[in-house]
Amino acid sequence: MISKTQAKYIQSLGQKKYRDQEGLFIAEGPKLVKELLQNKNARLEQLYALDEWIDENEKVLSTANAVRINAGDLERISQLKTPNQVVAVFKKFESNAPIAKGKISLVLDGIQDPGNLGTIVRIADWFGVDQIICSTDCADLYNPKVVQATMGSIARVNLFYTDLPMWVKQQARIDIYASMLEGKDVTTMPAMKEGVIIIGNESKGIHKDLAEFANEKITIPKKGEAESLNAAIAAGIILSHLV
Repeated sequence: MISKTQAKYIQSLGQKKYRDQEGLFIAEGPKLVKELLQNKNARLEQLYALDEWIDENEKVLSTANAVRINAGDLERISQLKTPNQVVAVFKKFESNAPIAKGKISLVLDGIQDPGNLGTIVRIADWFGVDQIICSTDCADLYNPKVVQATMGSIARVNLFYTDLPMWVKQQARIDIYASMLEGKDVTTMPAMKEGVIIIGNESKGIHKDLAEFANEKITIPKKGEAESLNAAIAAGIILSHLV
């Protein structure tokens, strides 16, 4: 049985203010939690789960950090509409200043939808892109919806929030590609081993003060009548051609 105080504390981590204050975040569901437990970079603070989940996962679990709860308790502490067996509290990952030289970096300008951000993290992980640089108005990496959408990739991709124009300006002698409605057809371009790819907000695009640093404007050729592409889908298509 979880006390009211414990339940309130766990629920508070759904808010950025308390996540920042405590340096913790929530992960939920068997697949996501198990993947994080198996990752050497993830540090578990506390785990709350139904008996059957704990019994099935004893090999990846330190029982000292596991609390057995019932379905009622799970519902009280879950951020999901449909609670799923386990809620875990992890320490936030270290966010290291990105180095663009010798690798591919993804830059996100104003990606505010949590589901989109989490999906982009997962896509980057799929294509081996291990760092993403975000504008300060992007969704918070540790928002429960972002964490959920990453499906464990949150532990393998370094996200760094900064003043984007200032950071991009400092990347001397590195190709900067900006995804825009008009530009070079990305399907005709060769794969790259180094460079910065900027993805903007799907309705507002890339801010002018950031776009001006681009060496090359790139686009996904349009054949239908849709006004724009979802930012995560655009990121996936672009990376599939350039990586």
